[in-house]
This record gives sequence, C-alpha cells and structure tokens, in this order.
Amino acid sequence: MSVLNQSQLQQYRSDGFLLRSGLFDSEEVDLLRRAAREDKQLDEHAFGRQDGEGGTVRLSLWNHPGQGIYGAFARCRRMAETADQLLGDEAYHYHSKMIMKDAKVGGAWTWHQDYGYWYNNGVLTPNLVSAFIAVDPATRENGCLQVIRGSNHCGRINHQLTGEQAGADMERVEAILQRFEHVYVEMDPGDVLFFHSNLLHRSDQNRSDNPRWSMICCYNARTNDPYKDSHHPRYTPLDRVDDSAIKEIGIRRFADDEENVAWLDPQRDASARSLKD
Repeated sequence: MSVLNQSQLQQYRSDGFLLRSGLFDSEEVDLLRRAAREDKQLDEHAFGRQDGEGGTVRLSLWNHPGQGIYGAFARCRRMAETADQLLGDEAYHYHSKMIMKDAKVGGAWTWHQDYGYWYNNGVLTPNLVSAFIAVDPATRENGCLQVIRGSNHCGRINHQLTGEQAGADMERVEAILQRFEHVYVEMDPGDVLFFHSNLLHRSDQNRSDNPRWSMICCYNARTNDPYKDSHHPRYTPLDRVDDSAIKEIGIRRFADDEENVAWLDPQRDASARSLKD
C-alpha cells in the first residue's frame, strides 16, 4: 500500500498535499488513541500555545521516533516509503508531535507554512513533508486542518507572531486566497494527509463536544541535511520496521518511549515557542 502511482505523485506536486484514506486500520489507530490518552509522559511534556483568538492549543513534541507505539507509526514502511517517494530521496525523521485539540477548549492555529519555521534551523530547501495522522475524526465542527491548494508554489512567506504562534504575512495570505482554493480537510481516524513544507495550512478552534487529536510525523530528505545544528535532528538514518510492528508493539506499555524520544522543552528550545498545526 506504500507505493504511490504517478497520478498521486503529480497530485502532490501540484496541490502540495495528498490524502491517503484508511492508511491505518481501526485496530491500529485505536492502539494509538489509547496510548496517547493514557500516556503520562505525553501529558507531562505537553505545553500550550495561545492562538491570539482567546484559545490555547496543547501539544507534545519529540525528536526521535523511539521504540514504542509512536515510533512504530513513524518508522513503519507505509509511512517511510511514502515519504521517500514524495521527497524523491531517503526520508529521515525530523520530529513528531501530538496535537491535543480537546473538546470545547482546543485552540486554533493561524495560517502558516512549516518551512516558515524550519528555514531558521539551517534547512536549505523546503524538501520536507509532514504526515498528519487523524487519531480522532476531524470535522469542520471540531477544527479540522484547512489548506490552500497549490500554495506550496508561492515560495517561503515571511512569518510574524500571532498570540504565541508565528503566522504567515496575512496581506500575502489574503491575496493567495483570492487565487487559490481554500480546502477543509475532513478526515476519519486512520487517514493520513501528507503535505509539503511550503503548503499554507491552519485550523479553527474546537468548539464542539468532540476531541480532535492528531499525530504529525515530519520527515526531511537526506540530501537536505541542515548545514548547522538546531533543536531538531540532522540526518539520522531511520530504523524502519515492518507495518506489522504497530500491532505487535501496541500491546506493550506505551511509556516505553520515555528514554528514547527526546522530548522538546518549550522553555529551552526557542522554536518550540511557535510550533503549529
């Protein structure tokens, strides 16, 4: 299931994103959901980011995939090989995060590009891809991801603070919205949205009765290895696992990742103060 055809590759290059419905089955995503909800380490390392609209988004972020359930998702072949194809290169794990957009209180993310942040980490080109895994149903009511189709072709846009988040220059975003399609990406649990690091995306606050949690795995290309050190890893070969590892690992305790994932500390790591999605 990991192999993309030429039509899918062309769609990604044109639109800046590709939705792979049902990439993970219900048993796999149930394991991830249960792990995330019960994981004390995930909760203890979570931090909030005010959205400038009166809401706060809660998230946890880690650099290394680890040997537990989170790592099984990030390292499995259907994810890694899809990233290889989209990057046209060997993919390595740049970082992962869990976005905990809780019912009634989950905040918004302003319009932004991932490369708007990662550029400052010494990454020379925008040849990075994010894989957004729907842990819960993502709907317009609970703040699903929104994208601007084709905005990956607009180049890197200047970003500035909005609340505690860095958002893209809104004068330029408004102009882009006049010419490009604004898409609400509604997703079922187990769906995965792969998107380019220059794709403009945002999400609304969650004012519904339903949570909207998601796990996002970010991959960089081997030949796009940053020219300087930062709080995210330079090229590190990805220890890939068979797709069956998710269910095999899922029956173990989920805190096994504690010593392996390298949680980011928002008080220490500067760009963690303006993370997104």
